[in-house]
Amino acid sequence: MRAAALQYVRKVSGFRAPAAHNREVFDQAVDAVTAATQELLDGLQIRGSAPARRGPHAETH
Repeated sequence: MRAAALQYVRKVSGFRAPAAHNREVFDQAVDAVTAATQELLDGLQIRGSAPARRGPHAETH
């Protein structure tokens, strides 16, 4: 999932590899996209199945 987030941030920013002074914000963006994607996948429901578990005891993918 992180690889997909990295690809997305590269595409949106226009940089394959950020300059040193942009590295921190670039990495933060990758982390944020990874987290948002995980939250999306955790919240999706498949028709006919029980809702995804939330909270500290929910399984991670």
